[in-house]
Amino acid sequence: MHFNCPYSQDLDLDPELDDDGFSDSSSPCSQGHRSSLNLHTQQGGSICLLCFSNLISNPLSPTIHVSYALSQLSRALSQPLFLHSLLTFHPHFLTSPLVTALSSFDDEPIACHLIQLILSLSSTDHPSLYGDFLSRVSDRLSTGSLAWGCRQLHMLHCLGVLLDCQKDDPYAHIKDMHSLISNLVAGLQLPCEDTRGEILFVLYKLSILQTTSAEGDGIDTLISFCPKLLYLLGDALMKTQNDDVRLNCVALLTVLARRDLFAEVHDSGSMNFSGGGHSSETESANKGSSLCALFAEAIKGPLLSSNSQVQINTLDLLLHYLYSVGTSGEHIQVLVEENIADYVFEILRLSEYKDPAVKTCLQVLDILSTAEEVFKLRLVVGFSTLIPVLRYIAEVPFHAVQFETLKLIFKCVSECPGAVSSSQVEELVLVLTRMLKKHSDGEMGVLPETFIMACSIFVALIRSPSGQGVLDLSKPIEEATKHATLTCLYVSERNTEQILHFLYLLKEAYAYSQEGNSTNSSKLELRSCILDICKTHLLPWLLTDVNEMEEETVLGLVETFHSILLLHVNVNALEFADIMTSSCWFSFSYGCLGLFPGHKMKYRIYLLLSSLVDVLLGDDSGHTISGAALHLPSDPIDLLYLLGQRSTKSSELASCQSAVLLILYTSSLYDERLADEKLVLASLEQYVLANNSDVLDGTIDNLTVIRLVNLYSLFRGLGRISYHVPYSREAEGILFQVINEDGWDLLSARIHSVSLKWLFQQENLLKSLSRQILKFCRSYSSEGTGIMIYEAHNQTVNVQTLAELVSSGDNCGARLFLCLLAQLVEEERHEHDIISLLDLMTTVVRIYPVATDQLCLNGLGTTIRTLCYSSRTFSMAILMPVLVLVFNILGSVQSETISTDQCWVAVTMKVIEYCTAPETGDLFTTESLFVLGILSLILHHSTNKALEEASKFILFNTCIVSMVNNVVQAASSKGPALLDYDEETSACETLTSVLLLNYFALRSLHAIQPRVVDWKNFLATTNSTESVEFITIRCHDLCRILHFGSLEIKIVASYSLLELFTRISDQINSKHEELTCSIKYLMSIRGILEGLVSYNDLRVATNCALCLSMIMEWEKQTREKIPFEKSSWCRFIVEEMTVSLASPCLTSQSFINSQRPAVLVAIALLKLHEVPEWMRSVFNDSSISGILKNLGASNLSTEIMVLFRELLKSDLLNSDHIATINQVLQGCRTRLSFTDGQDGQPLEPRKSRIATYDMGEVCGYLIDLMSETCPDTGPWGFHLSNNKLLEEIELFFRTLIVDDNRSR
Repeated sequence: MHFNCPYSQDLDLDPELDDDGFSDSSSPCSQGHRSSLNLHTQQGGSICLLCFSNLISNPLSPTIHVSYALSQLSRALSQPLFLHSLLTFHPHFLTSPLVTALSSFDDEPIACHLIQLILSLSSTDHPSLYGDFLSRVSDRLSTGSLAWGCRQLHMLHCLGVLLDCQKDDPYAHIKDMHSLISNLVAGLQLPCEDTRGEILFVLYKLSILQTTSAEGDGIDTLISFCPKLLYLLGDALMKTQNDDVRLNCVALLTVLARRDLFAEVHDSGSMNFSGGGHSSETESANKGSSLCALFAEAIKGPLLSSNSQVQINTLDLLLHYLYSVGTSGEHIQVLVEENIADYVFEILRLSEYKDPAVKTCLQVLDILSTAEEVFKLRLVVGFSTLIPVLRYIAEVPFHAVQFETLKLIFKCVSECPGAVSSSQVEELVLVLTRMLKKHSDGEMGVLPETFIMACSIFVALIRSPSGQGVLDLSKPIEEATKHATLTCLYVSERNTEQILHFLYLLKEAYAYSQEGNSTNSSKLELRSCILDICKTHLLPWLLTDVNEMEEETVLGLVETFHSILLLHVNVNALEFADIMTSSCWFSFSYGCLGLFPGHKMKYRIYLLLSSLVDVLLGDDSGHTISGAALHLPSDPIDLLYLLGQRSTKSSELASCQSAVLLILYTSSLYDERLADEKLVLASLEQYVLANNSDVLDGTIDNLTVIRLVNLYSLFRGLGRISYHVPYSREAEGILFQVINEDGWDLLSARIHSVSLKWLFQQENLLKSLSRQILKFCRSYSSEGTGIMIYEAHNQTVNVQTLAELVSSGDNCGARLFLCLLAQLVEEERHEHDIISLLDLMTTVVRIYPVATDQLCLNGLGTTIRTLCYSSRTFSMAILMPVLVLVFNILGSVQSETISTDQCWVAVTMKVIEYCTAPETGDLFTTESLFVLGILSLILHHSTNKALEEASKFILFNTCIVSMVNNVVQAASSKGPALLDYDEETSACETLTSVLLLNYFALRSLHAIQPRVVDWKNFLATTNSTESVEFITIRCHDLCRILHFGSLEIKIVASYSLLELFTRISDQINSKHEELTCSIKYLMSIRGILEGLVSYNDLRVATNCALCLSMIMEWEKQTREKIPFEKSSWCRFIVEEMTVSLASPCLTSQSFINSQRPAVLVAIALLKLHEVPEWMRSVFNDSSISGILKNLGASNLSTEIMVLFRELLKSDLLNSDHIATINQVLQGCRTRLSFTDGQDGQPLEPRKSRIATYDMGEVCGYLIDLMSETCPDTGPWGFHLSNNKLLEEIELFFRTLIVDDNRSR
């Protein structure tokens, strides 16, 4: 510590040494003194020590002589020889004269010379000079022989200078320390500030030296002068305006505070001082004569000083004073009431938020904050000062007062929440978030207590009015929680307290996300973030490291999860609950109870399980567990033991048993086994047997019975799957009796799929299960036709689960549906029940098409026939659901399943009765259209040797034949107006349905009556008088409809025409017959087909191209030649194809596919007996070369290969073309070899898509079915495989070899 004093400067000496008055001989001095006292100087002069001593010791000596002598001695002492002689022969000769002179003269320059000489001699190497001087000076001051004045001041200064040298052990050379200090303390009462300053410095040095001196007896000398000394020091500090005096006084007070002298005075009760040596001025300055109040008043001036050092030292004094008085609330309260906190806040504000002022101020404020109520008002006023301070210290790693700053902020935010504005809340959140981010990123460290306080502030801000008002803190809180997660979990050593406060922050943040406008996007993101932290960080950590955790940490995590589940108003909580259960939470819970068997852990675990069940099952289901939590055991085996007891006389036991059943039931839904399956089943049976009367008479509530039945059926089902488990037939009989007496409701609770299947396998429960299905049908009908799909094993009974049961075939599901339907028909129940059941069966078929096989195997055809021919039950309201069900059945069932079922003939006959058309002939009812769809499916099955008799009835039914002819004639007669069918939906659906029926009729005729039909007759003109006895549409009618129809009509008509042309080609090729139709007739058909080869729908274009190719093949069977060489349309098609294929950058596989129709036409033209001459100009060298440039191994198609083969046969390929083709084919072979010759990708199993009454979907399904069943038409087929491409490559090489041999 530095102290300024007016005498600390060196004296300036005259550079010229004057030797007058000194003899340069070895003789004695002029006064006759011994020569040994006459010391020579370097310049040749000498100084007589005795003369010098006499001169300066005489108070009457002229000051000018004294001053001159002192200066000469000072110069001489700077000479080594002189100093050596002095220290060797007369070391102590000058000590007494110099000290005497210091006390004899008032002249300040002389005093300065003297002090400088004393300091110079004391600083030499002589071992005893320093002690001699110090002893003599202290003795002078101890005796009090000097009156308080200038001489006393000079002596004080000299003592201070000597003490400041810190040479040897100064304390040992002071003979009467008590008297010295006593005189000094008495001198503090003097009004002179200079004197006070010197006294304060000396006292400070003495107090410091006492602690380091070896001569001390361990007793603090200053304590005997307290409390007077403390009082005088406080008075002196309060009155002075001199910063040097303030520094000395503050320094001394700081030392005293460090020695706990303030505390000792306070503890002794010597708080008040009056009389006894106190001046009237001091008494008037005291505020209530209180030392604490005096201290507070005394430090105000230094705290306001413009000297920063004074401020810092005063703050340090205040801090040590507070440390000294400890936790004495009375003294701290006095300081706060004296506005010291306000002074400190002001210093903090003016400090520009830099150390060391920031550090000390915050340490002081931290202690002052213990005066709770008094300090609170000051904290509110100074709170705005703390935020910039926090901004500063948050950037400094491990700043000394980070914790204290956060503690003060937390105190204000938590205890005075209204005092914090929204802007301050926002800034605090941002600063704290940034601090946590830097800590988690490793940019700066944060102490654990600092992190804990930061989390506490976040919680307080969230709860504050500003945080819950308009201000949205979701984003920064979300970021803070992420960084806090990294800080707590992903460190080498986890801190339990940190983790607990972090979890507390998570809970409050989640609650905040639920408050106010909880649908706010930022709050939704915050909620998702917290749940994500729980799912991806906390839950896995708990599950994997629970054995290494402390109980407090586990409790904190469990409480956090519990708080989230308690707020289960959103789907996120349900998702979290599912994740917990999928992590085997029930088993883990009992594992925790094994590790931590305490009461608190058990209670918390069961409360969490209660909330978990609430979220999973709803309807406040978990209250059963929470109500019995205090009585439930911690071991699952003990739970089973409870279950086997009789509970009639104990409501507490009954409550525990209900809770046990609920725990077992819920855990079983997620495939958790809390105990061995045999033990659980035995306990369930014991429960049933012990409480059979309560189970049967309804004493036990319905939900408990339902859970009991579901649990029992689950473990019976599991035993049936894995191994044979012995069971009690008596217990089984009791439960069957409960089920059959409607004591069990299948629909009111979730049930495991194994439980449900086992129940559906029991023949004794068919009657009860039928009632349950009917009940489900009614609720399903009233709630709509939406389908709920749950994850496996966690199901309520819904359409999905029923469909699985029916389709599996290892239970009575299909039989239950059919028996129920037959029962409803037989009992002539309300048609609403029948309709509901039919709709449900339709939905089951839609979900699982394989269920149709099980339904049909169990007699669906017979049941439908019975329903259709029931005069009392069947009505128009039931007709449509029956038609929809039948359509779905026939669209999904395998043909082999119904191949021998003759009931469908009767069903077919019945539904045809409802297929009536109005007189106009072009609009059908919805029922009639559905009937046409059903008839199409029956005809389709006949191609697989099923329902052949029903198909014959359809094909040769005069009403159907007449209806088809009427619809076709009406559509053909419209001509261009047929395009309006796009707008008239019913008319379009009618014509489309008839065309579809015609297509499937053509295929059915070929399958079941191949020899009855002369396919050439379909090419007959309109003048033909031949009567038709089966469903047919002649070729020219199809072409007319194809030309004028809408897209959907064009698609169906093109497939029908392709099927018809295929049958005609097969007949004339196999029988070598000749076409009887005219060339003009074929030319008209050709014109329509040529125009549609370029149609924008690839299916229509391809079908027309294939038909056109067949007409070109027929030229061999016609009497007249068809002039294709003059067809401008064919030339246009081929030219456009070559230009397109030869264009660069247009060679993707999809583009190549789009050219298939034109390629097919070109292939057919090349196969003509006489290839048109213009083909050579179209397929010239440049066009073929351009096509080959764009072809590669990846985009080569079967049609292109056939085209190149026909070009080779027609001599349109040169050697360069062939070489290029060979190269492409080699690459294609290599690519196809990686597919192992597989026929492309396997087709997905066909599924029924119809579940509604929408006729558009019916037509769409039949069109898809028609596309799948379209016949392969040889080398020009549309659906061709990789194997077919490989075959074509081999044919090309064979053709090439044959051509080469021919050339040779």
